[in-house]
Amino acid sequence: MLYYLLEYIHRTLNPPGFGLFRYITFRAGAAAITALVIAFWIGPKIIRLLRKHQIGEAAKVEAPKSHLSKAGTPTMGGLIVLSGILVPALLWADIRNGYVQLIIFVTAALGAVGFLDDYLKVVKKKPKGLIEEYKLIGQVVVGLIVGSVIYFFPQYIDADLWKFSSSTTVPFFKHMEFDFGLFYIPMVVFVIAATSNAVNLTDGLDGLAAGTVGIVGLTLAVISYVSGRADLSQYLTIPFLRGNGELSIYCAALVGASLGFLWFNAYPAQVFMGDTGSLALGGAIGTLCVLIKKELLLPTLGGVFLMETVSVIIQRYYFKYTRRKYGEGRRVFKMAPLHHHFEMLGWTEPKIVTRFYIIAILLMILSLATFKVR
Repeated sequence: MLYYLLEYIHRTLNPPGFGLFRYITFRAGAAAITALVIAFWIGPKIIRLLRKHQIGEAAKVEAPKSHLSKAGTPTMGGLIVLSGILVPALLWADIRNGYVQLIIFVTAALGAVGFLDDYLKVVKKKPKGLIEEYKLIGQVVVGLIVGSVIYFFPQYIDADLWKFSSSTTVPFFKHMEFDFGLFYIPMVVFVIAATSNAVNLTDGLDGLAAGTVGIVGLTLAVISYVSGRADLSQYLTIPFLRGNGELSIYCAALVGASLGFLWFNAYPAQVFMGDTGSLALGGAIGTLCVLIKKELLLPTLGGVFLMETVSVIIQRYYFKYTRRKYGEGRRVFKMAPLHHHFEMLGWTEPKIVTRFYIIAILLMILSLATFKVR
């Protein structure tokens, strides 16, 4: 919205310096700074409000015993992140852009699902919060909407998107695309639901989810900017998606908001993200990969989220299998998700988080390298 005002002033009055607001790189930087300022400003206010109403995390008996001391820490801090993302995106991005409209819809919709889950858990004191089936229905509906718009109405987003509406690029291979065909919409649903739940599983240690999301968001900012530039996309032989560059402004806001939230969420955390933030951030990452046609890059880029999810799947099914075969369940990991396994091995929480950050940065470098190593 602010973008339109500044663009109008530039066109009508042409004051010196106002031409900068036309550039995506400048607006992305402005969005990141705005997100950081909003998070720093609104964070303490939301934390005080949550404490006043005693909206705190309940003790998790399934977590390591060291987590019992975290009981009562304010949760639903995802409101800080969502404010830091949505407000700068609305201010600095071109909201007439179909890509921007879709990603804002996903963030707000899954944020609402997560908020309802947190509300039922911490306010209404329902231990399990929103029933898993209902939560999944919300994620599936969001995925269906996104997939259907891209598949049936690609012209709404981008005049040239129909060429790639059901296809995606293949990492490490030049001039190779994979067409999902009729399975495109189910694939979109799976990607959005899977990443949403994966980030939710990762949100188990102070600062882990926020920092990792920030690293992934920075990578996606670079990729979306390149995809929206005809010269750079041609040089790297990837599909040119006109208007895709506007997503880098959203990604910049995502990075700024994640860093701002991390200020309060770093060990020892003053506030937890809750499902309000984790479901929305995970769904946003999955949607961004769909919109920039890099769905197959997600296992590499989101490797930390993937290994957390896989650890839970392995633990659950191996336990069921051994209980059926031997009469008692056995475990592969001391505890799942994976970060709890390392806690049980005696690693301190900050050490686990820092090492997961290092892994995320290495995966970020590998993901960006796929554009040249082909």
